[in-house]
Amino acid sequence: MVEHWLLLNSGPCAADFNMAFDEALLEFAAHGGAPVLRFYGWTERAASFGYFQKCSDVERLTSLRPLVRRPTGGGLVPHDADWTYSLVFPRDHWWHASRAQESYRRTHEWIRDAFAKLGLVAELSPSRRVGAAGQCFVGAEQFDVLWQGRKIAGAAQRRNRLGLLIQGSVQPPPIPLAKADWQAAMCDVAFERWNVRWSPFGQDSSSIQRAEQLAREKYSRDAYTRRR
Repeated sequence: MVEHWLLLNSGPCAADFNMAFDEALLEFAAHGGAPVLRFYGWTERAASFGYFQKCSDVERLTSLRPLVRRPTGGGLVPHDADWTYSLVFPRDHWWHASRAQESYRRTHEWIRDAFAKLGLVAELSPSRRVGAAGQCFVGAEQFDVLWQGRKIAGAAQRRNRLGLLIQGSVQPPPIPLAKADWQAAMCDVAFERWNVRWSPFGQDSSSIQRAEQLAREKYSRDAYTRRR
């Protein structure tokens, strides 16, 4: 069966707008009907942290600023050299119906297979490996992507009545790999595994305006960042 998904490469954006845009896409999922894969970057070195983390704890873990609270869970993620993406699925899609562990594993199998297309052999972590508390890329969770024993991809999820949002970060290994090639490989793997046909996500004024509103009224506000 053919799957019709939308593809969006929004380029480098401010930290608060990146989180706001992902939340806006989750709202869009309730009405848009098609899954969205978004690739994006950062206009400055920053760090994001999980929705349930305490800001005061996170501040002691990194010197990166600004800090922005994600709408998903997980730990602290540095955004100084990583490749970031988000996946959004409407609530009637089969990804939304999956258990959290299953969608986490499936996402990282996808990333592993995309790297394989580029000649990089990675594997999924068979079990949880304890690291520094609160830091996503110190240690590993089960099904994280590993390269030579080092974690290179992690993700966090949020399911609600609107749909499923997955936010992920790839810390590319120190070998020659182009981000654009990895992004293309991700699209190719989705076609091969789930028969995905890609269409561009049309950034209409309403989605941009909603993201700008969320950035202004929520993600840029100190009260939200420090709510825990």
